[in-house]
Amino acid sequence: MTRPSWQDYFTSITELVSSRSTCTRRKVGAVIVKDKMILATGYNGAPTGLPHCDEVGCLREQGGVPSGQRHELCRGLHAEQNALIQAARHGVSIKDADIYSTTMPCVICSKMLINAGIARIYYVEGYPDELSAGMLEDAGIEIIQVRGPDPREEDPA
Repeated sequence: MTRPSWQDYFTSITELVSSRSTCTRRKVGAVIVKDKMILATGYNGAPTGLPHCDEVGCLREQGGVPSGQRHELCRGLHAEQNALIQAARHGVSIKDADIYSTTMPCVICSKMLINAGIARIYYVEGYPDELSAGMLEDAGIEIIQVRGPDPREEDPA
């Protein structure tokens, strides 16, 4: 059996992290990595101690808010935000680190990632937020879409 590439390894961990999500619309996980070491993780869900959407319902679904719009109308934080907060709470510098996410970051997360000094963003699936990619490109942050590892295939790298 061939070892997974670092990209497949961190993508797999990101997908596992997303399984902790309490969002009823989209389960997202994020992992911040530097020098092949995990610095912080995050998944989308309500702030600590508050009711989660899977318990009390989704404000966005109740209000008919389309995906990619009106991000403020949500009780949850995004996975990237929670990963950034976890690093800050524990005093971990993430300057020049990479972030792996199951979903392309929205514009709000992208602005945070730019100011946090993230170097590269690896993501599995897209997100309907055109402003996000443009801002990341203008900031010189490399954006790489990856495919999660298929357990039936061996990684040649």
